[in-house]
Amino acid sequence: MSGFFGVVSKEDCVTEVYFGTDYHSHLGTSTGGMAIWNGKGFNTSIHNIENTQFRAKFENELHSFKGNMGIGCISDTEPQPLTIRSHLGQYAISTVSKINNLYEIAENEFTQRNIHFLETSKGTINPTELVSVIVDQESSFKEGLLKAQELIEGSCSILLLTPQGIYASRDKMGRTPLLVGEKEGAFCVTFESCTFTNLGYTPLYELGPGEIILLTPEGIEKISPPRNKMKICAFLWVYYGYPSSTYEGMNVEVMRYRNGAAMARKDNVDIDMVAGIPDSGIGHAIGYSNESKIPYGRPFIKYTPTWARSFMPQSQEIRNLVARMKLMPVPELIVDKRLLFCDDSIVRGTQLRETVDLLYQCNAREVHIRSACPPLVFGCKYLSFSSNRSEMDLVARKAIIDLEGKEPDSFAEYCDPATDKYHCMVDRICKRLNFSSLKYQNVHDMLDSIGIDKDQICTYCWNGQG
Repeated sequence: MSGFFGVVSKEDCVTEVYFGTDYHSHLGTSTGGMAIWNGKGFNTSIHNIENTQFRAKFENELHSFKGNMGIGCISDTEPQPLTIRSHLGQYAISTVSKINNLYEIAENEFTQRNIHFLETSKGTINPTELVSVIVDQESSFKEGLLKAQELIEGSCSILLLTPQGIYASRDKMGRTPLLVGEKEGAFCVTFESCTFTNLGYTPLYELGPGEIILLTPEGIEKISPPRNKMKICAFLWVYYGYPSSTYEGMNVEVMRYRNGAAMARKDNVDIDMVAGIPDSGIGHAIGYSNESKIPYGRPFIKYTPTWARSFMPQSQEIRNLVARMKLMPVPELIVDKRLLFCDDSIVRGTQLRETVDLLYQCNAREVHIRSACPPLVFGCKYLSFSSNRSEMDLVARKAIIDLEGKEPDSFAEYCDPATDKYHCMVDRICKRLNFSSLKYQNVHDMLDSIGIDKDQICTYCWNGQG
């Protein structure tokens, strides 16, 4: 995944870009970058942040950055922002994207013999560079951004910093958010609205799907209107959105309380304590506890001073190790207890199985698991937060193949909680992962908890309907 942040101000904005970008660190731990327009050119820097926090990498450079407009990015995929000089002028560009037809677009661009792409260290094309090439083929930034929306399959939101201001282009289906904040003499544009308050901004405007604006220190210029159809990712609320952020009018933490409460209303398990798998399962667990009147507790304490988030490392082996090392049990809250854990989702189930085994080693009597979303049957084809996961690794897909002996022609019955096949799949997962019981949130209650028009939400991971 990736996240970005930009500022246009009548005064120097380097510190705000620095802190605003840092507030997106939960969305990636591969690279971080900043580009500041100083009136004559760009001050830019990109660092690897796999083993060091963004702030630590950039803190010593801040004194050399000067300017009143800038953008920053945290990325789990490619180095960015990139700085470009083309017939459109100088600009810096950052994207939050998953471009499924990247090489098809690149091959088409190669028909023009003056086009080339620098390979990354992994031998791939930098998606942000590809977007810049698309933009540069057109006669204006507006036309270039619209062309990118037209060509790209998957998703792509863009911040493009020019000497005149920041062009902000939300993905054409609105799969990821893009919001504007304001304060006296300045505007910011961000993926995460949680950046606003501590930097002194108040929410001003949320771009619609495919909408393009130009932000200057004087205000907002509407460049291209929003499209009619939106498919924002439901996982923003369930999993990877930051708890204090709000998208389309619904706060993440509030949604998780509502979602957990909905799970509790349809549950009747006899337990002693409700807990959340840190961090994104905690809000769902609080909602479950409040609704069920069963005490909330922390039989695991997350050790955060030195361990990064477990889903970020590219190696699954390292992800599992990090997850195991940073969750520290409290035996006094575990011994002979019937525990129920809410988790945001169950993907491969490897880490959760190890967590449950550790609880049993600490003499838990029962360990019940409640997933805050339905079984993941399909790998996401629209966003990059699960791009490294094969569908064959999904524990739900494995259970289906175990039951069928092969991949079925249709997964529809396994996505419907009213069918026998769905219950057989859940039972198989429960036994495979050694849970006392397992229940998944159903898609209807999850969507109700989000609270916006259901037709505007992407549920592809759960039912194949994007």
